[in-house]
Amino acid sequence: MGTGAGGERSPSVSSMLTINNIEVVYDKVILVLKGVSIDVRAGAITTLLGANGAGKTTTLKAISGVLRSERGEVTKGTIQLGEKRIDGMRAHDVARLGLVQVFEGRRVFEQLTCEENLIAGGHVHRDGAVVRQGIDMVYSYFPRLKERRHQQSGYLSGGEQQMLAIGRALMSRPQVVLLDEPSLGLAPMLVEEIFGIVQRLVQQEKLSVLLVEQNATLALAVAEHGYVMENGRIVLEGSAQKLIENSDIKEFYLGLNEGGSRKSYRDTKHYKRRKRWLS
Repeated sequence: MGTGAGGERSPSVSSMLTINNIEVVYDKVILVLKGVSIDVRAGAITTLLGANGAGKTTTLKAISGVLRSERGEVTKGTIQLGEKRIDGMRAHDVARLGLVQVFEGRRVFEQLTCEENLIAGGHVHRDGAVVRQGIDMVYSYFPRLKERRHQQSGYLSGGEQQMLAIGRALMSRPQVVLLDEPSLGLAPMLVEEIFGIVQRLVQQEKLSVLLVEQNATLALAVAEHGYVMENGRIVLEGSAQKLIENSDIKEFYLGLNEGGSRKSYRDTKHYKRRKRWLS
């Protein structure tokens, strides 16, 4: 188990990925993450909640090794994938070890077809048969992509592009997937479909997922465990059920009052002064 505010601890035996008390600095002066500790459990969805600017995406980039290309670095703490320490490694080396990030905003290769995008995602495999198996696996979970496999991906709908981004990540046959705001800009029915597929992938492919979401209701419905981040720190953690029942989460992330009904804007406008974890 992690500590609420992110102190030093030993990796849990059930953790696939362990972030231990990391600090992240940009341009050698801007402190963005302040002692963040997270356990991503094996074969389960762990969610990281928080408002815009809380540090969620920076956390994912620190894990996947992308920070190096953005003048950021992990200056304290450790990140372990299984038994291997990966902080400081380059992104492509982290991907080869079995950890991939699906970025916010989908970022498909718009000039390539659906299938060409998937082939690009399988670049870590030199065996063509393994790549073909990966494509077939992706199509089994995302039949829409098979229907559009020869279509230029720039012409896909937003939901189809999100499916393609996830499918492309799966082509490296990862153990851990970092999902950044997969619901962003999508219709509720599509979001429900995509999250249902992610749950099946976790169950059937034994994936471990770290899900970053602003939609707390959705994230806590599919996750086993969750963390709440504010201002670069972990301020709350617990089982998904425990977080759903937490009065602060209800008030500030689910928009509910103590009685379970929706709150008005007037009730929430002074929320920062009343958050118990900020006092």
